[in-house]
Amino acid sequence: NEDKKDTDNKAKRTVKVQFNNVKKGQTLTIKSEQGTSVYNSEIKNAGKYSKTFDISYLQDGIYTAELNKDFEIIVKTFYVKNGLVTFLKNEHEKVFKPVIRNNKNLLYISKLDFSKDALKVTIYYNGHVIHSEMVEGEDHLNRVYRLSENEVGDYKVVINSDNRTFVKDITI
Repeated sequence: NEDKKDTDNKAKRTVKVQFNNVKKGQTLTIKSEQGTSVYNSEIKNAGKYSKTFDISYLQDGIYTAELNKDFEIIVKTFYVKNGLVTFLKNEHEKVFKPVIRNNKNLLYISKLDFSKDALKVTIYYNGHVIHSEMVEGEDHLNRVYRLSENEVGDYKVVINSDNRTFVKDITI
C-alpha cells in the first residue's frame, strides 16, 4: 500500500507520517496553504518510511504532506490550530504527473487526470513559445507533437495542471 497512514485523527502536537514501498530519491514535502515549503527531505532508503514531526510551531492553517514519487504525488491534508495537528479524514489525493518523452523530433506527452480539470501545455524552443494549448474535459491526455527536424536545440515543455507546474527540458 502506497498510502500514508495517520494512525490517529485526534489533534496532537506531533504527527507520525508513514509510507510503505518508498524508493530512495523520492521526496517528502510539507507545504502551507500558500504553497510555501516548510519541510523537504529526500528519502534515503527504500522500503518503509516513518518519521515523527513536531509541527506545533506552525502557524494556524491548512497544510499538505506530499510524497513525490516517480509518476504521482500522494497528498494528505491536515490543519494546525493552536499548535495542535489534525489530519482531515478522507482528504487524501493522488496527483498524477505528466509523462514527457521524446524520440528524435517527436514529443510524447501523456497524463492521467480523473478530475478532468483544465490542463495547459506550453512548448518553448530556445526560450520562445512555439505552441500553447488548453486541454479540458479529458481524463487521459495523450498527445504527440512533431518538432521541426531543422530546429535542433533546447526545448522546454511546461504543463500546468492540478494547481502545479511540471517542467521538462529536452534537446533534439
